[in-house]
Amino acid sequence: MTEYAIEVPEEWEGERIDKALGELLKLSRSRAQEIIAQGGVLRNGMPPRKSTILQEGDHLLCCFKEVDELEAQPEDIPLDVRYEDDDLLVVNKPQGMVVHPAPGNWEHTLVHALLYYCGQSGHGGLSGINGVLRPGIVHRIDKDTSGLLAVAKNDLAHAGLAAQIQAHSFLREYRAVVQGRLKNPEGVVDAPIARSERDRKRMCVTKPTAANAKSARTHYSLLEEYDTYSLVRLRLETGRTHQIRVHMAHIGHPVAGDPVYGPQPPVKGLSGQCLHAGLLGFAHPRSGEWIEVVAELPTWFAGFLRLCGK
Repeated sequence: MTEYAIEVPEEWEGERIDKALGELLKLSRSRAQEIIAQGGVLRNGMPPRKSTILQEGDHLLCCFKEVDELEAQPEDIPLDVRYEDDDLLVVNKPQGMVVHPAPGNWEHTLVHALLYYCGQSGHGGLSGINGVLRPGIVHRIDKDTSGLLAVAKNDLAHAGLAAQIQAHSFLREYRAVVQGRLKNPEGVVDAPIARSERDRKRMCVTKPTAANAKSARTHYSLLEEYDTYSLVRLRLETGRTHQIRVHMAHIGHPVAGDPVYGPQPPVKGLSGQCLHAGLLGFAHPRSGEWIEVVAELPTWFAGFLRLCGK
């Protein structure tokens, strides 16, 4: 008998529970419905119907028999660790690496690398709050966004960091190259975000009264202008899925190279959005000491800036 404890992430909000469990646990939809019907799933302590719509933060407990247990296995993948102590570490994730296992990406993720680093390499364990597929993961960045992620080694650290994110006191600062020249050198994009009804893989700016709308605020400031691009600093006040990419496209300056929210075809010379999480700041969840971690621009980002300046 296998048991999974899952906290529903934002990207699964609005999905039917049978569909979400099928994709998350690599089951057929009919098998997921069978497990629900047999009482093998609890949502926030209560048995759901197969058509129940999930909300971000729902707690799911799934218990059922399976032939092959789905669990990420440690992989010896090099990590660029920028800060570490007994409670947490901060990793500089390269562009192209997926954060946690999901349909289409069951291997070679950051989680696989963390399991090796924190387990077999003797650097401590990982928090279990988010279950076996997302151990230690407190927040995430997209596959093609590079930069810093805080990872919890225990549940105390996980809860403390998550509380700061919820209270908007967790500092996340990015650098991005966006298309065009900004009309205002600095500003705030205050626009709710929801999952697109036309394409579930996309997010969109919506009305505050729309179903599943989430408040979202992004602060931006101009660092340098080029002929057709601008280098900007961005600070997240909230942390919605694709928030920077959606907000910058909303004000007419999509992130260069963004294959989803930018113009088509994407910019030559970029393999994804030109976006880097360069600074994290937070109060240490055990000591209260303020910690700031910085990651310089990666080579590919700096190279694109040189091309912009020509």
